[in-house]
Amino acid sequence: MDLEMFRNDVCTLTDKLILNLKESDFQKLDHVREQLLELYKKNLVKINHSVLELICASNLITRGYTVDVEKQISDILVCDIFAAKGDGNTIIEIETGFTPPDHAMDTIDYFTARIISKIARYSQYCSKFSLATPAIGLMPIPKIFLIPPHARNESDVKKIKVLCDRYYKNPEISYFDILNAHLHSIYLINIDKGITRELDPQGYVDLTIDLLQRSDVDY
Repeated sequence: MDLEMFRNDVCTLTDKLILNLKESDFQKLDHVREQLLELYKKNLVKINHSVLELICASNLITRGYTVDVEKQISDILVCDIFAAKGDGNTIIEIETGFTPPDHAMDTIDYFTARIISKIARYSQYCSKFSLATPAIGLMPIPKIFLIPPHARNESDVKKIKVLCDRYYKNPEISYFDILNAHLHSIYLINIDKGITRELDPQGYVDLTIDLLQRSDVDY
């Protein structure tokens, strides 16, 4: 996709999303759009991911947040969405379900380990951490993240770490990263309508667990 096509797509979506914003918030969404345009010029983003970021950003802006995309939060981590309001902040990582060809034979384990790694790593840097996903797939959310850190069983944490260690070695996901990780919510993104719906983790698992278990997916 060339720059002009990318610009047309993000501008078309921004014009659609802005209808749900107060006039005083237009500039906040324009800021996100301009960030994405600059990142595209550097070949750092693609249109499918940028669309998802714009929709999530719009939702946060309606709730009073100021939003940045592709923000550096540590030496090795760049988050998809970083939003601030008052003394609090939130990070959203978008998960599309894509797995590379190298993991064609262990797609589910790899996908689940990536979800765990995002929760464990990114939630250290915000007061609220959320995952977002298009409303066309299912995310296996390990049950350990449905209970608070102080109530987590050591053997359950170690079991999750064994899975992560298969895929993350440099740096590894530490035991305490998993133990202390927190997941605030999950956003379902309807790309065609440009909207998101936020669910608490337990609510999401309640809705998806039957389908996942019928596919013998259980973490």
